[in-house]
Amino acid sequence: QVQLVESGGGLAQPGGSLKLSCAASGSSLGFNSMGWYRQAPGKQRELVAIMNGGSTNYAASVKGRFTISRDNAKNTVHLQMNSLKPEDTAVYYCYCNVIGRGVYWGQGTQVTVSS
Repeated sequence: QVQLVESGGGLAQPGGSLKLSCAASGSSLGFNSMGWYRQAPGKQRELVAIMNGGSTNYAASVKGRFTISRDNAKNTVHLQMNSLKPEDTAVYYCYCNVIGRGVYWGQGTQVTVSS
């Protein structure tokens, strides 16, 4: 019913920046929560950042470097990633809890941090 389309992934050097975007299809959507998870090869998927109501939470490993934001008019959530490190390399997944509809996941976008 709701589709999440991610963009903005790619290759960055250590210390560089990338901005991820996730757009949800549909009209008049409301969100209980929106966020980003990531999964590195051979590792479990982990929470990166999430907006839940009026609060925002970040993983300790990204706090101070990543910033999550949303544009309600465009049904879009962003993740600005600065001061990237090689350990940030992973597939990043958008997460949305849509009011009255449930939980949806993006298809994943690859982020690679390497010299």
